[in-house]
Amino acid sequence: MIQFRPVSCRGVADHGWLKTRHAFSFADYHDPDWMGWRCIRVMNEDWIASGTGFPSHPHKEMEIVTLVLSGAVAHEDSIGNSGVITQDEVQVMSAGRGIVHSEANPYEEELHLYQIWIVPAKSGVDSRYDQKSYDPAERIGQWQLIVSETGEGESLTIAQDVRISRRTQIGNSSIENRIRDSRGHWIQVISGSVQLDGVTLESGDGAAIDEVDSYRMDVVEETDLLLFDLP
Repeated sequence: MIQFRPVSCRGVADHGWLKTRHAFSFADYHDPDWMGWRCIRVMNEDWIASGTGFPSHPHKEMEIVTLVLSGAVAHEDSIGNSGVITQDEVQVMSAGRGIVHSEANPYEEELHLYQIWIVPAKSGVDSRYDQKSYDPAERIGQWQLIVSETGEGESLTIAQDVRISRRTQIGNSSIENRIRDSRGHWIQVISGSVQLDGVTLESGDGAAIDEVDSYRMDVVEETDLLLFDLP
């Protein structure tokens, strides 16, 4: 079964300093049909203006993954971590029993990122933080594993049996994916264009896929994709 989530149907907010799109219900945007999918609770695409950001705020019992597409974000938290996450870097944060952090764009360039919240496999995990840079050349024509539960292939770890991969694929080609029993895939198009089951997906579009053994995507033009393999 495939459920399509086109960008035109996502929640939209424009706060001036922050422009954002919500794949699932978040803040003032509420869609009872899209409260999340499997263990993904939030998937926000944000554009954050120079000299602005989110002041210190708390999180609890959530695995948070931030993927910077352009610009840079400065992070500080209550467990002593601070750093700057730049393009092609990924940040993971286990909020665990509670953490307070801030995210700011103190730089001249607009910040563009995806932030994804994953429900952990169990409550009460230790709060933790990590970040890593990934070589774009290593995802051309193949899936580059960036987040997993086990840290396989030097991926960043989170407290849930989720595998997040990224891939850049040239046009006039195809991608075949298999789905393991009882699991589901979420495809998110960062940029470019692919066809899935006769439907064209473009920048910002997503699709939830389960109850099938495999599926094929035909790449219309060079595309940048995220794949979430979910329990």
